Amino acid sequence: MDAFAFFAYALTSIFVIVNPVGAMFTFMSLTADKDKKERIRLGTRSVIIGCLLAIIFAIGGELILRFFGVTVDSLRVAGGIILFKVALDMVYAKTSRESFTEEERKDAKDRDDISVFPVAMPLLTGPGTITTVIVVIRSVSSLELKAVAIAAILATFAITFLMFRFSSQFSKILGITVTLVFTRIMGLLLGAIAINFLATGIRNIFIGMI
Repeated sequence: MDAFAFFAYALTSIFVIVNPVGAMFTFMSLTADKDKKERIRLGTRSVIIGCLLAIIFAIGGELILRFFGVTVDSLRVAGGIILFKVALDMVYAKTSRESFTEEERKDAKDRDDISVFPVAMPLLTGPGTITTVIVVIRSVSSLELKAVAIAAILATFAITFLMFRFSSQFSKILGITVTLVFTRIMGLLLGAIAINFLATGIRNIFIGMI
């Protein structure tokens, strides 16, 4: 596979599940009582931790699958179902319980430091993101393309950092209407990726049985 084409595929897959725009507005609501300096500190720490977690799961995903005796195609099917549920929530502009629950939102209000929980995990690097990075990096065999997948993770979280860093400015530019439209478009793309995960996983499992 061409490196540029794979980068575009990996970046799209990871970007839509991390959803930096939606995450930015959630982050703003959780840090509404913080000053600008503290908000920047929390946002930077959240993105760094979330990115490190995603890379760890991407690199160590194969060992995790082997430990639990799970094949990548089984993960594709399970992950496809989860991602499709998240995609439906995005299309209908609802907060996905896969990434961030109302209970976690309430708990965050009582925390001084929300960078690790719930922002880095599960808001940025939740089950959907973990599944996506493992499946994406396991879909290629060459070290070059695996490095491309890591680059896509870094690019996604770099964009997320910028969204968090300049959240006030972006929120004024985008507004709620544009954000909802963008979220629905991302939901459609995520739904297509989820179906692809499901179809590929089911096909490979079926081929392996015959």
